[in-house]
Amino acid sequence: MRLEDLDYELPREAIAQQPVEPRDASRLMVVPRGGGAAAHRRFRDLPELLRPGDLLVLNDTRVLPARLQGVRLPGGGRVECLLVRERAPGLWEAMVRPGRRVREGVRLVLAGGELRCEVRARLSGGLRLLAFGDGADLGPRLEQLGQMPLPPYIDRRAAPPEVHRRDRERYQTVFARNPGAVAAPTAGLHFTTELLGRLEAAGIELAWVTLHVGPGTFLPITTPDPRAHPMHSERYACPPVTLQALRRTRAAGGRIVACGTTVVRVLESIAAGAPPAGETQLYICPPYRFAAIDALITNFHLPRSTLLLLVAALLEGGLERLKALYAEALAAGYRFYSYGDAMLII
Repeated sequence: MRLEDLDYELPREAIAQQPVEPRDASRLMVVPRGGGAAAHRRFRDLPELLRPGDLLVLNDTRVLPARLQGVRLPGGGRVECLLVRERAPGLWEAMVRPGRRVREGVRLVLAGGELRCEVRARLSGGLRLLAFGDGADLGPRLEQLGQMPLPPYIDRRAAPPEVHRRDRERYQTVFARNPGAVAAPTAGLHFTTELLGRLEAAGIELAWVTLHVGPGTFLPITTPDPRAHPMHSERYACPPVTLQALRRTRAAGGRIVACGTTVVRVLESIAAGAPPAGETQLYICPPYRFAAIDALITNFHLPRSTLLLLVAALLEGGLERLKALYAEALAAGYRFYSYGDAMLII
């Protein structure tokens, strides 16, 4: 496998800049996992596409509005911070741009002077360790002062304030409840509360895990052989009630349907012997034998991404078939990436 094998043609206009309304009006490409032609439906049709006795597992992580604008001292140069992970009260790992002059001991004044911190250390992966004041809980202040960390392919440079306000609600799933992600689990953005109710009424059980999407999700594969890519680590937790639902579904002959690649990483990590909570660096690429899931709901992913390889590993025909399906989706007018349409592989 070569890095160039993970490329495909994508016109800029196919990258969704706005979400559809309502959420479940997005399109859904239904793909037989073992081969055969794709069908074209709407996401709201999901209860008809799953079976009674299936278990749908979703990721309940909540995106932190943790992008902050400010200046560095001394010097007064502008900086942008994305708080990634809280190590201890008031002590955060962060991505800082531009990072060249943000050395240990530099002070940052953020959010119009509302937040101040000091750079304590330079970390691997280009991160910085920031110390905020007296160690107070930043969560409530981030909800008030921070910006939503939309991915860079969604352009909001000229967007009016009401668009930014809408993103704060729309770039969260309706079931988001555990803060800690720097990006949304985008396959879950298509669900409405009403659709979740219809799924349960159709005999499809719902269960939740948590995986806090980290900054590595934005990093493209750069190694000539994609299999040599150093996979990033992400925190996860699978509660006992979900573990019980997984065992019960398997025993009854039902299918386990993962909503999103984040759920796949949690369930496959646990199936490989990982504990119910911890950090995973599981890297799924062809060939891979899935042990935990039977079907997947996912969005359309970036070229040269680990997510593209994970989806390809689930398909009979692998990467070449996935690229053919992407070409079919583009010809049919599907919208790509975070605010785009979805695919059900089943």
